[in-house]
Amino acid sequence: MAAVDRLKQSILSLKGRRTFSYLAIAKQLAKKGFEVINFGVGQPDVDTPKPIIDEAKKALDEGFTKYTEASGIAELREAVAEYLSTRFNSNVKPSEVLITPGALPAIFLTYTGYVEPGDEVVIIEPSYPPYTELAILFNAKTLYIPLRWKGPEEGFELDIDLLEKSISSRTKLVVLNNPHNPTGYVIPFKYIEKIVELVRRVNAVVLVDEVYYEFVYDNTVFKSILSLDNWRDNVVYVNSFSKTFSMTGWRLGYLVAREDIVSRLTNVAVNIWSCPTSFVQRGGIAAIKRNEVMDYVKEVVELFRRRRDLMVSKLREVKDIEVWPSQGTFYLFPYIGKILDRLGINDEIFAEKLLYSKYVVVIPGSSFPDKAGKKFVRLSFAVDMDTISRGIERIKQFVEELKKVE
Repeated sequence: MAAVDRLKQSILSLKGRRTFSYLAIAKQLAKKGFEVINFGVGQPDVDTPKPIIDEAKKALDEGFTKYTEASGIAELREAVAEYLSTRFNSNVKPSEVLITPGALPAIFLTYTGYVEPGDEVVIIEPSYPPYTELAILFNAKTLYIPLRWKGPEEGFELDIDLLEKSISSRTKLVVLNNPHNPTGYVIPFKYIEKIVELVRRVNAVVLVDEVYYEFVYDNTVFKSILSLDNWRDNVVYVNSFSKTFSMTGWRLGYLVAREDIVSRLTNVAVNIWSCPTSFVQRGGIAAIKRNEVMDYVKEVVELFRRRRDLMVSKLREVKDIEVWPSQGTFYLFPYIGKILDRLGINDEIFAEKLLYSKYVVVIPGSSFPDKAGKKFVRLSFAVDMDTISRGIERIKQFVEELKKVE
């Protein structure tokens, strides 16, 4: 018997991240000399702010390269608590903060702490794939609540009544990503309050992922779940330095929960990664304490708003593509159902044909579990204006050529 045959069935059932497969194809095409335009990237294209880099370099020069506390250095936990308390009026304590090597490990810790085989995990779909993959890993059952597509003027909406009917005594975890990847929808705070109330009734937990919290546009109101007075009772909060501070490769995030929960989850963390990277944590302190960094973040968000507006205007010139200006994140999730239905193809074939014929990467909506995204594609506007214009022009040509062979 081969070693692979001894793997747990839950491991064998994992699908991985299909979004990465399109990026791998794009790299292969680029190596062959094709100019690939990548709308699939899930990270800011701007550089990490210099004060962050300088502080990390300083830490290295000072020899700050040894193990740290498993929960993160005290200075960073204090800085995160102060930052969240100021930003969201939440009164977070340093003892309620656990520093992690990115947001995903914090999400993993939450599943590890709460989800047992047969438990029910409620996920709003389309969704960030790891929410589903981790449910599979822990042999849990997934219950999906689809966002409703109301058209290019109204966009997406959460069916709060359906969500209420779906939460039961079997529910262990409700996962909220707000602002929402891939749709760019910002869940209204009245719904957040309602969800916390529903979860309390059945003694379940809300896992809240707010990694795109700074990327909110126009007059959209975003209010963190941490602003609730009773968040400690049933909430595990996850955030990251990756998107806000363009630190994706640094791998630095954090989990916030009641002190006794953080203490228990730290016991798990120390057995997985020992501690967060030492000098990276020093960079994290600079990220949230230096005024010039926060000023830079505001400039980046405004830049991304302009990019969103350009991408929306260009996509609206493409026949049979319906696009709603996202309220948050740096993604658009246009509806391409009319094209798919007319040609009798699915979103994956659409994305593959576009990639191989026009060298443009978009992510098919079915890559975001479960089924609600299957007539959509995700485009990232974390690229420069010229690239947006040229890329959408290629998409326009592609759609017109598809019509010709109808």
